[in-house]
Amino acid sequence: MAVPGAALLHILLLGLGTRLATASSPTGVDCILFNEEYMTCTWGSGQTLTANYSLYYWYENRSPVVECQQYLWEHGVRIGCRFKQSEIIQFQPFHVRVNTSLNGQTLEIPSSCMELQNYVKPEAPVNLTIRNMSSNQLQLTWSSPYPKAHCLEHVVKYKSNKDTSWTKQEVKGDIFSLPSVDYEKYYTFYVRSKINNYCGSTQLWSEWSLPVFWGSNSSSKGRSGPEPPASPRHPCSVLTVSPWLVVGVAEEQVQWFWIHTVLIPIASCLLLLVLVVLLVRMERVWVIIMPRIPNPSKNFDDLFITHNGDFQEWAGVPKDVVESFKPNYSESICHVSELPSKEGYEPLQDNSALPPGGMPGPHEQGPYKNSYVGV
Repeated sequence: MAVPGAALLHILLLGLGTRLATASSPTGVDCILFNEEYMTCTWGSGQTLTANYSLYYWYENRSPVVECQQYLWEHGVRIGCRFKQSEIIQFQPFHVRVNTSLNGQTLEIPSSCMELQNYVKPEAPVNLTIRNMSSNQLQLTWSSPYPKAHCLEHVVKYKSNKDTSWTKQEVKGDIFSLPSVDYEKYYTFYVRSKINNYCGSTQLWSEWSLPVFWGSNSSSKGRSGPEPPASPRHPCSVLTVSPWLVVGVAEEQVQWFWIHTVLIPIASCLLLLVLVVLLVRMERVWVIIMPRIPNPSKNFDDLFITHNGDFQEWAGVPKDVVESFKPNYSESICHVSELPSKEGYEPLQDNSALPPGGMPGPHEQGPYKNSYVGV
């Protein structure tokens, strides 16, 4: 009687241990393809594992069953497998089998067929840069370490030091514009990415990028702002953090202030001055605006200097022509007399009868009162 009782107790304990091991076994396998560089498949997340499971994988109609070459360990227990880039094939059905032997029984973690392009998690964006495009508009740009940038869509998350909640906006490209900003506020920006629907079907977002700041609080430049909640990460997964660029805080604001208020007005005035000088120095324009008065004196320099004012010689008139205009005759003497008055007249007496004085006396005056002799 004792032997059968001991055997029954042993069977009951073995069954209870099997049921406890089954109840504590992991419930699934989670695979993530990080930036298309490597992949991890883990199990037992959030659980305490006591048995070492083995992972076998294969691609449908393509390769034989292969065991994992690089296991991930935690506290001396296998918790996952790491795949190299050469072992990853996208757009092919991917199968895994994870099992172990416990107390003579095989325990298997359930898993389903996967297509790895739907499990891609890109790396966080880097090189966030802010530019002040106009008086009140900011432009945020970034770059992504993911090799297929056209397969990404992004979300920008930002708020100012006076806002109580974050504002999120989806962006298709790698440029985000904020049309209206307040120079008295201090802004913080984050960006994250995921594969779009054209290259895969996934909800795996990248980690948030490191923050970039813009605003009047220059003393806070380079200081980490409030970090957004990060997505859960397995302790054995690897996250590569790239260098980032913080620009556009108070220095950029001061720079644009000097450009808009000093450099541009001075450059405009100098350009206007140069144009005016060029217009003034252009002879054709100056002649049209202020026509010159003709000065003919230069044309007569030879007349007064060389020919001493001799117009005929200056004009080149021949000498024979000049001589022909000189008078070559003499005029006879013409006597002009004044007529007598109407009272009467006496005939003109002969000069030979005049007295020796040559002039007649008063009673001897002829019919003409005065006589003039002209030559």
